[in-house]
Amino acid sequence: MRVIDRNNRPVTDVGKNDFQVFENGVAQKIEFITTEEVPISYGLVIDNSGSLRNQINQVIEAGKTIVGSNKPGDETFVVRFISSDEIKIMQDFTPDKQALNDALDDMFVEGGQTAVVDAVYLAAEHAAEHKKGNPLEDKRRRALVLVTDGEDRASFYKTEQLFESLKEEDVQIFIIGFVNELDKEGGFISKSKRQKAMDLLNRMAKETGGRAFYPTSLTELPGIAVEITKDLRTQYVISYIPTTKARPGEFRPVRVAVADAPNREKRIAVTRSGYTTREGGAPPTLDRPQAPRRP
Repeated sequence: MRVIDRNNRPVTDVGKNDFQVFENGVAQKIEFITTEEVPISYGLVIDNSGSLRNQINQVIEAGKTIVGSNKPGDETFVVRFISSDEIKIMQDFTPDKQALNDALDDMFVEGGQTAVVDAVYLAAEHAAEHKKGNPLEDKRRRALVLVTDGEDRASFYKTEQLFESLKEEDVQIFIIGFVNELDKEGGFISKSKRQKAMDLLNRMAKETGGRAFYPTSLTELPGIAVEITKDLRTQYVISYIPTTKARPGEFRPVRVAVADAPNREKRIAVTRSGYTTREGGAPPTLDRPQAPRRP
């Protein structure tokens, strides 16, 4: 969870007594709050479809800036995606910055029906399952940095399937959205392609406690990369035991309130909208016959 001021600047000095947590509308007793720096596991998920042809070199450099900020214990994976049958892990989880940079250098643009929803669905699942089950590793922050124009053309998964899945995964999504070249003119009752893309990307960021950036110039990318790395590390972890136990498959909305600063400056908590407890049975995997496969 992040705390920001009205100007979207991170706030790092919030005390335990300044937080309130509500689950299902009921106030919860906070056990402890920590701002300790824990390892981050994240994926760089980069659209390689033709719509990013003019940006791909700068996108690669922005990816390298993010990788360059990795600290000991951090692990990153790199995904290149186009259509549903072209969602490929170029480099799986590794702390090796050179291997990650090599994977970024191997990216290239080609035609295809962009499958943004499928790429995020599979990458978020991959990030959430990494080293899961080990109490120490479960403290890891898990995130995706998605670079795309946001126009989904031919995904296997439906949008609502994606968001139902994201409710189960404690994975933040940060967006770099190149939407400016999408048509901004809508029909009489239909949204424009640009608005549809931004609605999808904004919802991904909002519901996972992440953040969306929409650069108007390629010169903004280095600064955006720095902002994302700052957001990944400037976070609070709040622990509480729910007053009532959730049923398997039940969605529990969670809201965090933060008191204003002593000087009355507004402070805002940015967190996921809630969580869904998993149903019993085997967890989903990437290698399903009916789902898009990794090459």
